[in-house]
Amino acid sequence: MLHTGNRMPVLGVGTWQLTNDTAGTIATALTLGYRMIDTSGDYGTQPGIADGINRSGMERADFYLVTKVEEVGDAYQATRKNLDELQLDYADLMLIHRPPRTGAGEDLWRSLIRAKGDGLAKDIGVSNYSTDLIDALIDATGEVPTVNQIEWSPFGYSDDMLRYAMEKHIVIQAYSPLTRTKRLRDERLSEIATKYGKSPAQLLIRWNLQRATVPIPKANQRQHLEENIDVFDFEISEHDLETLNGLNERYSSLGTLPYI
Repeated sequence: MLHTGNRMPVLGVGTWQLTNDTAGTIATALTLGYRMIDTSGDYGTQPGIADGINRSGMERADFYLVTKVEEVGDAYQATRKNLDELQLDYADLMLIHRPPRTGAGEDLWRSLIRAKGDGLAKDIGVSNYSTDLIDALIDATGEVPTVNQIEWSPFGYSDDMLRYAMEKHIVIQAYSPLTRTKRLRDERLSEIATKYGKSPAQLLIRWNLQRATVPIPKANQRQHLEENIDVFDFEISEHDLETLNGLNERYSSLGTLPYI
C-alpha cells in the first residue's frame, strides 16, 4: 500500500536491456503471474511491452505499469510520449529516472504533479535519489514521492535510507536486486540458499520481500521468470536475515550507490 492509498504489487519484472523479444517475455511474465512491469522512456522496451500486454489479453486494471521520465526536457510531455509508446491512457507510477546534475529537479517534479493531476499517472515518485534530494522536492512542493527506486541488495544498501523511507512512508523499489548476476556465486549466499532448497537469486528476492522493499528483477528466459516468482513458499529465519544483512559492503553493479 502506498501513502496515497493505492496498492502496488510486491514483486515486478524489470525490462532494462530487455530488447530481445520484449513482447514475448512480457506476455510470458503476465501469464506466469507477474502483475508489475518496470520500464523507462530510455530503455527502448516500451513498444515491445505494449505488444506483450496486447498478446496477453490482460485487462488494464489487472496489471501495474511503472515507467520513468529523464532528468532533462519537459517531464509532462515525456509522460505523454511514454504513454503513447505503451499504448496506455495512464501509468500506475511515473518516476523521475535520476536527479539532474544541478539539483533535485523541482521543475520536473512539478510537471509530474501536473501529470498526476491530469490523470496521466496514478502515483509519482523518483529513482536514484538521496534523502537530501527527496527533501528538496518535498520542501519545494509539499508532494512526497510514493517510491524511490534504487539499486538494492544485501551486498549494497543503506539502513539510513530504509529508516528515512519508512518515516516518510516512501516505498523502496529495488532494481538490480540480483546484482546483475555478479554476486550470485558468493559462497555465503549459496550456503544459506541451499538450506531452504532455493537458488541464490530466490534468496536475494526473498530478502527484499522480508525487508519490506519491492524487488523488480529482470529476466528474459521463462526458466528465470518462473524461478524469480517462486519465492512465496519459504521464509528466511531471523538468524539468516542478519547474516545476509551483514554482507553489506555498499556494492553496486553500476560502480556506486547514488543515494549514499
